[in-house]
Amino acid sequence: MNEENKPNNPLAFPQPLVNVDGMVGSSFGENLGGMTLRDYFAAKAMQALITEGDRLSTVATEENMPITVTAAKMAYAMSDAMLEEREK
Repeated sequence: MNEENKPNNPLAFPQPLVNVDGMVGSSFGENLGGMTLRDYFAAKAMQALITEGDRLSTVATEENMPITVTAAKMAYAMSDAMLEEREK
């Protein structure tokens, strides 16, 4: 997936901007830190993948990659697919 057709990837748990005087702003900023929705979806997918250890091990062997790398790639692939579906 290239930069031009990446789906929207907002923060998973955005926090409102707070001014110096304690007043809450009306907009959300990208640089508030924290987990993006893509990371959140990938973490949830990772939980499911780990429960399928035998299948994950088989795929890792077929791809000739460490199981951890395989799990991460699969989790983010699922996350990207979920973000794409959100855009429809």
